[in-house]
Amino acid sequence: MFGDLGGMMNKLKEAQQKVEETKARLNHVLIDENAADDKIKVTITGNREIKSIQIDESLLNDAEELEDYLIITLNKAIQRASDINEQELAVAAKSGMPNIPGMDLFK
Repeated sequence: MFGDLGGMMNKLKEAQQKVEETKARLNHVLIDENAADDKIKVTITGNREIKSIQIDESLLNDAEELEDYLIITLNKAIQRASDINEQELAVAAKSGMPNIPGMDLFK
């Protein structure tokens, strides 16, 4: 009924290993996002860890404007990183998954 259960378990272990390798690689994938005519620059990893924030001095005089730009820029960067993260992990997981009928979770 289940065919080669040992082979499927090995495939699942391989898939998990590929996912872990992809997570480690995504720590080195850097995504840059800019706002306010490049007055704010955010760098984030593919695992959604903020690496740097650069703020032009001209924005330091208006805290409310600075906060608004930071929120917008960080949300954009996090969304881009999340999209990349999900795509990469889905590819890694799917590539090692055994072919189990009815279990195509990663379309």
